[in-house]
Amino acid sequence: MKVAKAVTGLIEAFERLPGIGPKTAARLTYYLLHVPQAELDRFASAVSDLKRNTVECEICHNISETSPCDICDDPNRDKSLICVVEQPLDVLAIERGDGYKGVYHVLHGTIDPLHNIGPDEIKISPLISRIQDSRFKIQEIILALNPNMEGEATSLYIKRMINDQCSMFNIKMTRLAHGLPVGGDIEYADDRTLTHAMEGRREY
Repeated sequence: MKVAKAVTGLIEAFERLPGIGPKTAARLTYYLLHVPQAELDRFASAVSDLKRNTVECEICHNISETSPCDICDDPNRDKSLICVVEQPLDVLAIERGDGYKGVYHVLHGTIDPLHNIGPDEIKISPLISRIQDSRFKIQEIILALNPNMEGEATSLYIKRMINDQCSMFNIKMTRLAHGLPVGGDIEYADDRTLTHAMEGRREY
């Protein structure tokens, strides 16, 4: 049976998204066929505007409408305390807990040799430059990376880079402690777990 090109094209587009297999892509596509055109137009517009109406914060590299972002620009935030996370979704998860009052640094990934992702492919160099910038007066770095092999490797690399290049600043390094299961992702942790993990962080 010949499938319409528009249907095939959308199925293939959905399949390129992470976690979407061929069956899910087909179900989503055929579901959208039954959605009213006005709602479909709004959906298409939201996707189209996604890149146009967002920027990467020049300081923390989080995704925002402005640069600097609202968190970096907030005078009530403790700018001497940086929580290093893998993805913007991790910022949202920690913010939901409402127990952290510092700022962030988003790496946009982890070191993963199996997928050819090295230190230069993620935002480690900007973090080092930020620590070295005397305007920020950084006192503590919280390594809030996911407790898996890639997160551990990235944390160790960052620790070594800070020790090698920022030793004169006497930076305290801590990491999230109890509450996060080994192999689990910060994105899926509940608010209370994240709050306890932040409060119980230990020196790294």
